[in-house]
Amino acid sequence: MKLIGMLDSPYVRRVAISAKRLGIDLDHQSVSVFRHFEQFQQINPVVKAPTLVLDDGEVLIDSTLIIDYLEALAGPGNSLMPEDLNQRLRSLRLIGLALAACEKSVQLYYERNLRPAEIQFEPWVERVEGQLAAAYSALERELELQPLKTDGSIDQDGITLAVAWSFTRLVVPDQVDAWQFPLISAFTDYAEGLEAFVSTPIE
Repeated sequence: MKLIGMLDSPYVRRVAISAKRLGIDLDHQSVSVFRHFEQFQQINPVVKAPTLVLDDGEVLIDSTLIIDYLEALAGPGNSLMPEDLNQRLRSLRLIGLALAACEKSVQLYYERNLRPAEIQFEPWVERVEGQLAAAYSALERELELQPLKTDGSIDQDGITLAVAWSFTRLVVPDQVDAWQFPLISAFTDYAEGLEAFVSTPIE
């Protein structure tokens, strides 16, 4: 199977790290939706990263859907999600907040770097900045209530949180400071030291 997309995308990186944690080998191909648009279009006309190309040529898109498929491939007992319903609910809550932070970081990055300054809409930018701060504030509160494991393992909630934080710090570093979100920052430092992360660096 082939994973198409750049690792500077939090969604691509999330899939790549999850696959490693599930013991599934993916052939990662660094194709950019910007620099290699026509090449990407030949693989997937929608030109959406990540794209997973199965061995039979079938194509999947969207990181959450791809991970769901990989979990099914990995089989029972290999899930990155908890079986206990209450813990699963919490994990889903953390994942949702982290994905929201990714989305808002992408929106701010595109606004600043792709849209001409003279047509940027400041009230919208301020709203997105507020949404980004709210997502990380909610995540910080969740970690205050129940820390994530730092015993050498990592599950999907931790993967998504750490990938999101590293991405935000990369593309809109002025929006978040480690001192504001010490628990998120400390957990990301832990996660980025794990082999699955070290071997899947942001490009």
